[in-house]
Amino acid sequence: MLRGIHPLLHPDLLHVLASMGHGDAIAIVDSNFPASSTAQGLAVDTPLIMGVDAIAAVSAILTVFPIDTFNPEEPPVLGMQVVGRPDDIPEVVQLAAPLFRAEGVEITLIERFAFYSSATNAFAVIKTTETRHYGNFIIRKGVV
Repeated sequence: MLRGIHPLLHPDLLHVLASMGHGDAIAIVDSNFPASSTAQGLAVDTPLIMGVDAIAAVSAILTVFPIDTFNPEEPPVLGMQVVGRPDDIPEVVQLAAPLFRAEGVEITLIERFAFYSSATNAFAVIKTTETRHYGNFIIRKGVV
């Protein structure tokens, strides 16, 4: 154990986060997300955070992860829209919103297959055991 490091941030996950550069993105996904097939071809293995919901995972990661706010063309945080009801805000997104607002950013919801496509371009896909639907986020890394 190290001082100042959130206990959910295990060595494999810390290595992934530290290896990322400015503008790289991570996908933090729920238990229903096709993480293994989405992560095929990515530079790193998919680290898992078992026994942890998406909110706890995001909260832990944000203790060490700066969010990119420099490019107005690319939203710094993406979430997945509810299929067939794009104006609905999923419960898990409502719970995550204050975490991101504290970092000065909002969650931009995009269509399901657009989210899948964006996730295939992520640096890594981090699978949680989140059981609520639409507990998926893509976060772009900023600078310290």
